[in-house]
Amino acid sequence: MTDPTPAQQIAHLRRANQVAQAAMAAGHHPFGAILVAPDQETVLLEQGNVSTVDHAESTLVRAAWDRYASDYLWNCTLYTTVEPCVMCAGAQYWANVGRLVYGLSERQLLALTGNHSENPTLDVPCRYVFDHGQKPIQVWGPIAAVEAEIVALHRGFWRGR
Repeated sequence: MTDPTPAQQIAHLRRANQVAQAAMAAGHHPFGAILVAPDQETVLLEQGNVSTVDHAESTLVRAAWDRYASDYLWNCTLYTTVEPCVMCAGAQYWANVGRLVYGLSERQLLALTGNHSENPTLDVPCRYVFDHGQKPIQVWGPIAAVEAEIVALHRGFWRGR
């Protein structure tokens, strides 16, 4: 597997943030995810947040599982604006997506949202979930180069809630 370059990580996270903006414009929480092919360039799927239980990441990896072979998915990379929650990390694990790049940590999100009833964060990092499995999922994040862009979107959204 070829690792994504820092430039690729930034570009794909910016695209995921555009997906998050579209989700927000559609009345959903501002989370976005994309799935990138093993070539580290081709975007295979994009998904914004749908609901409290249909997160961008889990919805995307379920769709990917239906479309692509497990061995192929292992060489793909999931990009997401915010670190996947326990549910989404579990879905990624079970869907066999071998890489993850995220912009903000779950703890950074909690600092923005506080104890918000629409976003009851769990303080369980995705690395903890993956470390307790049997697959060596590679993780990059948080990515400092895009944090301010993602924070700005969330700060504006959660202040108005």
